[in-house]
Amino acid sequence: MYFKDLSISDPKDLLFGIAPNPINTKRGLQIGGGIVYPELNFTLPPIEVSISNQEAIFKQYSDIATGALKRAVELHSNGLILELETVVEMTQYPEIGVGIVTRMNDICEEYFIRHGLKTEIRLTPNDLREFDRPPKMRTSKYLEPMFELFEAGALAGGDLLSIESTGGKEISDDSLMMCDIRQFIFSQAILGVRDMAFIWEKISAIAKKTGTTPGGDTACAFGNTAMVLAEKKYIPKIFAAVARLATIVRSLVAFENGAMGPDKDCGYEGPFIKAITGAPISMEGKSSACAHSSPLGNVAGACADLWSNESVQNIKLLAGMAPTVYLEQLEYDVRLMNTALSQGKENALQLQSLMVNSDIRFDPQAYILAPENVIEISKAIVQSDNHLEATRSACLKGLDILTEAFENDKLLIDEIEQVWFTTIREAVESIPTNEDEFISEMMPVLDLSKLDLSGYGLT
Repeated sequence: MYFKDLSISDPKDLLFGIAPNPINTKRGLQIGGGIVYPELNFTLPPIEVSISNQEAIFKQYSDIATGALKRAVELHSNGLILELETVVEMTQYPEIGVGIVTRMNDICEEYFIRHGLKTEIRLTPNDLREFDRPPKMRTSKYLEPMFELFEAGALAGGDLLSIESTGGKEISDDSLMMCDIRQFIFSQAILGVRDMAFIWEKISAIAKKTGTTPGGDTACAFGNTAMVLAEKKYIPKIFAAVARLATIVRSLVAFENGAMGPDKDCGYEGPFIKAITGAPISMEGKSSACAHSSPLGNVAGACADLWSNESVQNIKLLAGMAPTVYLEQLEYDVRLMNTALSQGKENALQLQSLMVNSDIRFDPQAYILAPENVIEISKAIVQSDNHLEATRSACLKGLDILTEAFENDKLLIDEIEQVWFTTIREAVESIPTNEDEFISEMMPVLDLSKLDLSGYGLT
């Protein structure tokens, strides 16, 4: 383990808008420096995405950026982040993604010069490697266009570099549906950790070369998949909560390999990353309902430095285009947080307490995000000797916290789920802390037809 101490050890210091290691951007945002900013995430309506249709695509994104920034000026915004999460074709054909960044950056620069509005673009190419079967994580033909988009997009104005990487997804989806926590932990602490080290060494090198900031990764493909399955009652919410804890160390590896933040929004592992590394983070909660249901409405904002809406299509609503509408909602949310910060830490902590306590008793996934629980789980991580032990320790500490909360009537758990406290604990405790031993135990039960072990440096 690279991180052996917490950057934030007191829950009262794990607060929105303030990070020990703030990020300064080219146009003057200081993320984590005392102000929470909106991070607007958006995507296309149903439309053909192709080289032949790229001018129509460019217009969509230009209109989104113009509408959002115009409204931000009208709302006297302190500044904002625009996140471009690419769809498949924008990464397969990097010229499309670069063209979008170029046009949005021109608009950002115009509003900065004319109005003093501070904006930056987070560039998030999608991970194409899962389109290989089985995925070839280190040798995939899809790596070249991904890294081309990172570099050319960074030079075009993508100042924050991020990705939702998918190492381990070959087995994680099945493990979630089967509620197999051992296999899920293998996907994160063995496969995911190794892939994160590989890909983030390269992303960080591109950031250094282009003078941009390596932001962070997210376990959206894992933790959010579990959350959505739990919302649909396909798996227990307790299992989804522990699965979320199992993703923390995997995402932490980005920061062991050069990531600086802000961490990516749809990874609810962000608060743990902030407590351990001191990096600023982006979070989403109630405002992500346009993309998916979530039990983490208000508590997710407890220590956010950027406040995001997940992703919304560029469609017409009664008030205007959806991204502009969501920018307004985000701006009012962060205005409340920033007003509390401006009136002193005690006022900010009071608002945080209301945000946390409004949500945490209704779902174990929300309960683990209370700042005092984040600190305790983060302590268990940094006191471990390796990534597997840290993942195992995070899950067990989380189970301790959830069990105690349930037994003291602080957490609602459906009766049908209660048996999972014991079931999951026994499975996690059966995992050895030695990685080689765990790998040997798991090899006979893995479906190796789905898994190219060489892509993770394994045989």
